[in-house]
Amino acid sequence: MAQSQTDVVILGGGHNGLVCAFYLARVGLKVTVLERRGVVGGAAVTEEFHPGFRNSTASYTVSLLNPRVIADMELARHGLRVVERRAANFLPFDDGRYLLTGEGRTQAEVAKFSVRDSERLPDYEARLETVAAILRDLILTPPPNVVEGGWLAALPEMLKAASLGRRVSGLGLAAQRDLLDLFAKSAGDWLDGWFESDPIKALFGFDSVVGHYASPYTPGSAYVLLHHVFGEVNGKKGAWGHAIGGMGAITQAMAAACAEQGVDIRLDAPVAEVLTEKGRAVGAVTETGDVIRARAVVSNLHPRLLFDRLVDPAVVPADFTERMGRYASGSGTFRMNLALSELPRFTALPGAGDHLTAGIIIAPTLAYMDRAHAEARLNGWSSKPIVEMLIPSTLDDSLSPPGQHVASLFCQHVAPDLSDEHRDTVADLMIETVEAHAPGFKASVVGRLALGPRDLERRFGLIGGDIFHGRLTLDQLFSARPVLGHADHRMPVPGLYLCGSGAHPGGGVTGAPGHNAARAVLKDLRPG
Repeated sequence: MAQSQTDVVILGGGHNGLVCAFYLARVGLKVTVLERRGVVGGAAVTEEFHPGFRNSTASYTVSLLNPRVIADMELARHGLRVVERRAANFLPFDDGRYLLTGEGRTQAEVAKFSVRDSERLPDYEARLETVAAILRDLILTPPPNVVEGGWLAALPEMLKAASLGRRVSGLGLAAQRDLLDLFAKSAGDWLDGWFESDPIKALFGFDSVVGHYASPYTPGSAYVLLHHVFGEVNGKKGAWGHAIGGMGAITQAMAAACAEQGVDIRLDAPVAEVLTEKGRAVGAVTETGDVIRARAVVSNLHPRLLFDRLVDPAVVPADFTERMGRYASGSGTFRMNLALSELPRFTALPGAGDHLTAGIIIAPTLAYMDRAHAEARLNGWSSKPIVEMLIPSTLDDSLSPPGQHVASLFCQHVAPDLSDEHRDTVADLMIETVEAHAPGFKASVVGRLALGPRDLERRFGLIGGDIFHGRLTLDQLFSARPVLGHADHRMPVPGLYLCGSGAHPGGGVTGAPGHNAARAVLKDLRPG
């Protein structure tokens, strides 16, 4: 056992923890990061899963990583290179047709199914971008926080709310109506109001169920759709890309930036408890008994992991504990990595091509997605699941042996409490689902890693397999994330902060919660 002193101890070396550490260390604070695993990155890691084959184990594609974080941490200088997909999405259909979208492609492709929809597409994209632009600007600003203590304590938050109100009112009435719709409506209702053809609605509706255990017709799912269009790649808004070397290249570059600022990153250092004295967080104790005392403790963990396992309940207000017990967390996600002997050949579009660099979505209609969710709730998984497949080795030959490939399968819907005993059955089903559109695919699989929700929880601390550290529902967003009254990253235990995806603005590899939490810590540790 050893004792050490630092200014800030950060629990968890995932990407938000690293971002937070960087900003704190950059102004001269002494920062220690404690990471349970033997590698930094949390769910944004690249690992060998079959001899000679490496892939992004959990998080698998780039778009939401905030440009300011990229610039401030100088991630390119530290080795990060992101390339854009040559096509955005490819949807093969049972009747042999397909939809292939991307820059300069989408409108003509949609016209194959509906000329009316292709004509409406530019207006749809422009109106969605108007709302997304406002919210994108708010990502690096904590939302107005509900506070107690009279008008003097509330005044800063009232001013923040007034500023937000002015920005929203500046949208104009039509855009304000769109904003309301996108927060309150289902994605299905929103899309049905715009388009008539199934393929374009399936393309956009897929974003509403990614990591979200819900139907596209569940109220509030339109916001999940919106959440996925905040991003950009190399300055192109709404684009998606691949980090050369996999998602671990992002967090390795972040770790290098942190090391340059003097951050002490300790691997294989699982935390046993948050140390508290007189009701205040004053450090952390590792499972080996090492004590790291600190002026501030910042958690990058899922908020339920933090309060269920690490914080003494005696120092937490009873109402907070009760509400945290009801904090909804559970994703319908089943994650797979496959080693392939060759590229798949799709019946709808045989041979190699740009479509194999795209997000390949098997989910032809909103009704299909609705049934997948209903069946998963009833039986534990859907017999006709939603599958998105990426083949990153078409853009990055460092991931697999020459002539061979790796594929990422991000699959919905399975129950968040899916038993481990069903893992292989479900994994076989996901492969068969791709096989139905690309005969011979099953025979090309030479190795696989299948991770159900419980695997994601054990390996990465994602409760219920929830990739967002808690569902993106209206009662768990903005000022209410994770709990109303704590949207400013300050937890109810003085000296304890939250910097992970359970804080605003939520999940995805954004770095925004880490950035925002660092600002809160700095304000408290360096007043004025």
